[in-house]
Amino acid sequence: MMTVRTVADLRGELDAPRRAGRTIGLVPTMGAFHDGHLELIRRARMENDVVVVSLFVNPAQFGPNEDLEAYPRDEARDAALAEELGADVLFAPPLEEVYPDGFATTVGVAGLTEVLDGHPERRGPDHFAGVTTVVTKLFNMAQPSAAYFGQKDAQQALVIEQLVRDLDIPVRIEVVPTVREPDGLAMSSRNAYLTDEERRRALGLSRALEAANREVAAGRRDAPTVLAAASSELEASGIVPEYLELRSADDLSPAERVNGRTLLAVAARVGRARLIDNVILGDR
Repeated sequence: MMTVRTVADLRGELDAPRRAGRTIGLVPTMGAFHDGHLELIRRARMENDVVVVSLFVNPAQFGPNEDLEAYPRDEARDAALAEELGADVLFAPPLEEVYPDGFATTVGVAGLTEVLDGHPERRGPDHFAGVTTVVTKLFNMAQPSAAYFGQKDAQQALVIEQLVRDLDIPVRIEVVPTVREPDGLAMSSRNAYLTDEERRRALGLSRALEAANREVAAGRRDAPTVLAAASSELEASGIVPEYLELRSADDLSPAERVNGRTLLAVAARVGRARLIDNVILGDR
C-alpha cells in the first residue's frame, strides 16, 4: 500500500488505473479505525479494482466546543489495518493540503442539514457544511467510481447522496449497514472515551432502537407508541437524549407513524462521548 500526502501524488497514483478503465473505490475516514471502518474497506475491496482510503481529521466539521483536539489519532495503526485489508492507497494529507492559505469556499446542502444533528441547538448546519465541503474536495481529488459511508451516520449519508445528485458528481454512493459490538452498541471512534460504567449505560441507545422495532413488529406503528417504548429504555439506562425522532428515511421529513421506510434516530451524551445511532423501521 502506498501512502501519499498531496493531491498531486494521489492523482499520480490513480492516473494509470483510471486511464486503463479500472474502477476506484474511495473510503473517506477521520481515522481511529474500528470494525465499522474496516467493513467499508472490505466492501470497497470487493467491488473495485483500486481502493483508496483517505485519513483526515476535518476541523471544519467540529464545533467550537467539540472534541477536535482530543479526537483519537493513530495513523500507523490505521495504515496497518488498511493495508491488511487490501487497500492500495492511503491518502493522509496535512491540513494545509486540504485547506491552503486563502481557502474561501463552502459547499452546503439545504433542508436535510437543518434537522437532527443539524439543528441549531445541536451541531448545527455548519457541521454538515464542513462535511460536504471536504467530501466534495475528496471526490474531486480522487475522482472515484464509488464512495463508501456507514449507515450509522444516516443523516450524513442522505446529505452526501443529495450533494452528488445536485452537483452531478459522477460517483456512486454506497451506504454500508451499521457494524455493532456483540452486545449491540454501534461501533464509533468516540466509544474510546467511555468508562466501563458509561459503556454499560451506552447500551441504552441500541436497546431503545430494539424496543421500537418490537413495537413495529407487533403492529403498533404510531409515533407516540414507538417513541415511548424507545424512551423507556433510554430512561432505564439513565440517558437523556439530545433527540429521539421518527423521520422519513428518504428525506428526513417528520413521521407521524411508521409507514414504509421510517428512520428512528437518537443522539445522546454519555460521559465525554456524544453518541448517535439509528434504525430504519418498516423497511420491506
